[in-house]
Amino acid sequence: MASIRAPLRFKRTILFGDCDPAGIVYTPRFTDYALEATHQALNNVFGEPAIRAMHALNILTPVRATNIEYLSPITWDDEIELLVCVNHVGSRSYTFSVAATKSDKTVFDATITFVCVCAKQKQTIPIPQQVRDKLNLLTIKGS
Repeated sequence: MASIRAPLRFKRTILFGDCDPAGIVYTPRFTDYALEATHQALNNVFGEPAIRAMHALNILTPVRATNIEYLSPITWDDEIELLVCVNHVGSRSYTFSVAATKSDKTVFDATITFVCVCAKQKQTIPIPQQVRDKLNLLTIKGS
């Protein structure tokens, strides 16, 4: 696997269907953009679809909390860059930070916290070491 260096960067073009009649992105789509970016970051460090890899370990990772600060509107056909890193790894949960920029201007900042749950018992569980090791690849060193 190639060396991973946080934050990971992903580009996305805003689609016409993501916008309201005024051409501004619908508010709920920001959550989708942030969530998709966290999945892509995990896919990169797992080297395969991360959700499938976690399911194979009998782990579910529901979202426990989200927070998004909307800083500037974006419209269809805009290209944004999403910067993704893990900013906290706890015993049973982990938190991603996602910042979206357009032309070097931040358009939104988000945090998403996931919790590890046993797929069979539906109870929270400690983050397995092999998952923790992957999450640590997405932390910014020295922070």
